[in-house]
Amino acid sequence: MQHLDVQVIKQALEWSQTGHTVWLCTVLSTFGSSPREPGSMMVARSNAQHVGSLSGGCVEDDFLEQLQNGAWQQPVQTVRYGDPADDHSGRPQIRLPCGGILDVLVEKLPASAASQHLLTQLLNVLEGQQQALRQVDLSSGESELSPLNDQGGDRIELCGNKALIRIGPASRLIICGLSTVAKACADFAVTLGYEVIVCEPREEVLADFDLTGVRLERKLPSSFIKKAGNCHAQTAVVAMTHDPRIDDLAMIEAVKTDAFYIGVMGSRKTSDARASRLMRVGGLTAEQVERIHMPIGLALGSKTPAEIALAAMADILRVQRGRARGDL
Repeated sequence: MQHLDVQVIKQALEWSQTGHTVWLCTVLSTFGSSPREPGSMMVARSNAQHVGSLSGGCVEDDFLEQLQNGAWQQPVQTVRYGDPADDHSGRPQIRLPCGGILDVLVEKLPASAASQHLLTQLLNVLEGQQQALRQVDLSSGESELSPLNDQGGDRIELCGNKALIRIGPASRLIICGLSTVAKACADFAVTLGYEVIVCEPREEVLADFDLTGVRLERKLPSSFIKKAGNCHAQTAVVAMTHDPRIDDLAMIEAVKTDAFYIGVMGSRKTSDARASRLMRVGGLTAEQVERIHMPIGLALGSKTPAEIALAAMADILRVQRGRARGDL
């Protein structure tokens, strides 16, 4: 899940609480190339104000134009975009620049207690620790949310007349300490839709902190990581300062969490020395050290801070998507 999903649901709840009907749109499936993946969300009001996206812009523009013209008045509807052969709507089908096809679920949510309860539940899941399964009846629009214990499976499944939508914590990146590489990494991560948190206790380093869309915690990364709720299964932890007081302590705490990716910057020689130090001084087991990606990132021959950050984020995405290095 992307951090953008949190923004979508927060805005939907705020609009609903101030008396506005909202339309919650979810990408159900994609065929061919597509800018956004199944599960991507957008919320809109009748005046075309919206947050989130479904494609590169063409789908959003068409949907909002139709909304302002009075369309989408059923409690639930599905619409296909990008398929010129699908003319059931009675209007010309737009063509996606990427050549793909999208199926979109459109839910009309009136400003009611029931809608606000649903949106509050969704927000709690996105900001929490555990996944949930949302079942939407494609005929009536009725939906229910239930706990989900497994981590695998497709984000969207269509089962008969129901859409099964996995909801879970938004992807989070915890950056342990600031550096030129860390700043570039934060910029990449924000663009990719991660919730980005920088933990930096050194006031002299924070003098020119100006990262847009990044949450700053003025504390040791290790103290933030070990606090319950801060590091869940959709969290990546990276350390890029070359300062063992920050990097090593962060790694010692990170391996005790459910983080899906843990990485620290350094050469092969530095990484070997760190592995030995973490076991000898930090008390980590060989299995715990094995969880740490060091040197961090894909071997792209990176030299500049931006290139190193790109290699790190590419490796994080590789692990998150379940791709082996040999498959690249």
